[in-house]
Amino acid sequence: MALESLRYSRGSLQVLNQLLLPRASVYEDVTNVQQGWETIRLMKVRGAPAIAIVGCLSLAVELHHSHKRKKDDLVSFILESLAYLVTSRPTAVNMARAAMELTTFVKQEAEKPDTTSESIQNSVIQWAEDMLTKDIGDNRRIGEHGAKHILQKVPNQDIVILTHCNTGSLATAGYGTALGVVRSLHAAGCLAHVYCTETRPYNQGARLTAYELVYEKIPSTLVADSMASLAMKEKAVSAVIVGADRVVANGDTANKVGTYQLAIAAKHHGIPFYVAAPTTSCDLSLEEGDKIVIEERPSQELTDVNGVRIAAPGIGVWNPAFDVTPADLITGGIITEIGVFRPHELRSALTKPMNVDCQ
Repeated sequence: MALESLRYSRGSLQVLNQLLLPRASVYEDVTNVQQGWETIRLMKVRGAPAIAIVGCLSLAVELHHSHKRKKDDLVSFILESLAYLVTSRPTAVNMARAAMELTTFVKQEAEKPDTTSESIQNSVIQWAEDMLTKDIGDNRRIGEHGAKHILQKVPNQDIVILTHCNTGSLATAGYGTALGVVRSLHAAGCLAHVYCTETRPYNQGARLTAYELVYEKIPSTLVADSMASLAMKEKAVSAVIVGADRVVANGDTANKVGTYQLAIAAKHHGIPFYVAAPTTSCDLSLEEGDKIVIEERPSQELTDVNGVRIAAPGIGVWNPAFDVTPADLITGGIITEIGVFRPHELRSALTKPMNVDCQ
């Protein structure tokens, strides 16, 4: 059975509390928008695709169980809820994009003379549910495109991958983005080994990626973040693949803090550096990465481990959750569900008529 970041049926949403992994697998009920916001903000669920899905499904569940509202009141509630969910974690663009698209959809539905509050409610629930199916399909295509591109660029049947943070089933509706590429290489019999970084200070690599790799019996080794450059030098790394929380128009990419230094090290060692992300993580409204708002997390995430203080009392703390990798360091390409592109090709690829929904 595949790992699941969430379990959903109409009217019911359960989210795997990733703060408890790998010690315990506990699914917690999310019954309304407020609980959805808290689940995202506290990082019980994380990963840009999963954040958007949980946010929208929390609204769908609350709508399913709510009392009937007048049409105007219902529309106001939906729009206010979406705006609120966007504030849960501002750097990841997927929730903001979903909110923008669903807001437009609801406004258009509300303007139709024959729509009722019930029809709007049902259409919003269905819209959120469709995100689940689409995300899994997109992830599988990302995996296929990425594996094919790497095998063309590195014609070696013993591929060694280095990855960062968690980009698998636990960060998405299923299969994963960067880890989806790893899965595709493994399924093709071309993967020799995976090195995953611990990803301090939240240890998503040690707690989550390692958990997924062991669960699926993929040959893998955990390394400390500070060992990554040495691993590139000593372990015959074929490619570095990471995920993304936001990719802007010029190809600059925001991802979990530590990604930037991996890209620098990969370029020094002549190793292709890939970003794997669905087009829903692309934000063409921003030209360059320095325009991305970087979320800063509580100091305790850096000073404490499992509630135990490890840092000297009184020390100052700077804890950005993300960094921005410049486009020129993404030497392998940006892997999406519609293909693999050089950073400078991304805008054109996303604005073709068949992909206008990604604009």
